[in-house]
Amino acid sequence: MKSLLFALAFSSSLATAAVVESDLCVYGGSSGGVAAAVQAARMGKTVVIAEPGRHLGGMTSGGLSAVDIGDPRSVGGISREYFTRLAATVGVTLSWDKAFESKGGGPATGGAYAIEPHKAEQVFNDMAREAGVKVHVKARLASVKKDGARITELITEDGTVFRAKMFIDATYEGDLMAKAGVSYTLLREGNAKYGETYNGIHYVEKFMPHTSYAQPETSGRLKGGQGVWDRDFPLDPYVVKGDPKSGLLPLIQAGEPGTPGEPAPGVQAYCFRLCLTTNPANMIPITPPSDYDPKRYEIIVRFIEACLANGDAMDLRWFSKHDALPNDKWDFNTATFGGNLPGASHAWPEASYAQREKIAKQHEDYHRGLLHFLATDTRVPEQVRKDMQRFGLPKDEFTDNGGWPHQIYVREARRMVSDLVITEHHTFGHENAPKPISLGSYGTDTHEIRRIVKDGVVTREGKTAGGREGAPPYGIGYAAIVPKQSECDNLLVTFALSASHTAYSSIRMEPVFMCTSQSAAAAACMAWMTKSPCSRWITPS
Repeated sequence: MKSLLFALAFSSSLATAAVVESDLCVYGGSSGGVAAAVQAARMGKTVVIAEPGRHLGGMTSGGLSAVDIGDPRSVGGISREYFTRLAATVGVTLSWDKAFESKGGGPATGGAYAIEPHKAEQVFNDMAREAGVKVHVKARLASVKKDGARITELITEDGTVFRAKMFIDATYEGDLMAKAGVSYTLLREGNAKYGETYNGIHYVEKFMPHTSYAQPETSGRLKGGQGVWDRDFPLDPYVVKGDPKSGLLPLIQAGEPGTPGEPAPGVQAYCFRLCLTTNPANMIPITPPSDYDPKRYEIIVRFIEACLANGDAMDLRWFSKHDALPNDKWDFNTATFGGNLPGASHAWPEASYAQREKIAKQHEDYHRGLLHFLATDTRVPEQVRKDMQRFGLPKDEFTDNGGWPHQIYVREARRMVSDLVITEHHTFGHENAPKPISLGSYGTDTHEIRRIVKDGVVTREGKTAGGREGAPPYGIGYAAIVPKQSECDNLLVTFALSASHTAYSSIRMEPVFMCTSQSAAAAACMAWMTKSPCSRWITPS
């Protein structure tokens, strides 16, 4: 409720403020957007956040409750301050001075940051308010005006004008960057472009369809760390098994497998990271979409048949890894057949706001239908049905959206192309990016781009989930957030930054975005105070 009142209070300012002026305008109230705004405000600048949605925090408050972080020693500044305050809301003290330990055979990536979404949003609201940051919600970008290479103002759909000396794009999509005429790509560049290994069309051996999976430990993982939520069996993709002429089943994309390593379009699959509850007193039933049809989930039936033939004693983890949160709540991740909807995300980056609403609804309807199917269809193993029937949407989360998250998980969208492109060479520790402003430490984690037919069976194309050859945290160079000076010299881009597709798969963690955005804000303040372009600090003065 506090989060809703916060949003309403600030949105009301739009009715009277035709022109909003500030030293720094941060477009996007994401986790990094708040970090940037707070940093600049603490440096004595007037700061405005223009957020196209209704809430602050992006995915960190939008359902991504079990935050992946890599090495906690690589996180500092406002990001560390934020997560420390957040954990303190449930009496947890975080240890920042030592690496995480692997639990149950999985990657050592955290989990101490698993806090309820409404508390996550409240901390963002509190930090923005305490710093004196002015927040404008429902600020959907319509156009940008420039004087040469400098942005002078951005105009939102309701006609509000935001004028500032400096701008930061902290949106997942890079919307301000694109409107400002900055170069970007949506292409998986292919391995040859930057001499990489995991770029372009890609297939990983452990995710290629096969049989004879070993049975998991109690953690749900095999001894090597792979979870039961990541099982790829050789499933028949056709409506009539063995008959290509009968057409593809729903949820399977048409398209050629392609040549590994070659360039290809497509961004990672999106999903909603659900917060569900087992407390009946705090529960909203998960209703299916109005057009629910169990036939849409026929491939799930075939997956179940393969799991049972493999000897699996299935439970709900086969369809979603889920981690405990406080107060009888759970953070639901995705799976081979979970919340991800491969292919549906591809149009999102360039889509209008109205089109994005339709794409988000497409993901929601699919996900609601899947959960209803798992809870009710008699072809689903009884244990899975019983597990699913325990859960519902929490009444006290996302209260203005019926308990469903307001933020879809945009794992990848536009990526700026600047004078420095972060690549695998940097993330794997083979090269050091100059003038680092933040650190990345997570593995190379790319969710599937397509679910297609290869060699006659259903195959996930583009998925990776590996480490970085044991490399330590790597630097993200300042030039990777600075557009080419000829294109824009008073803008910094901290989410849709300049990185290859595969490097971005490691960079894309919320704490990294927050650290990067805080540094960007400091650079923006320095540029304004010295009346210099943002590119001044790329080369030695």
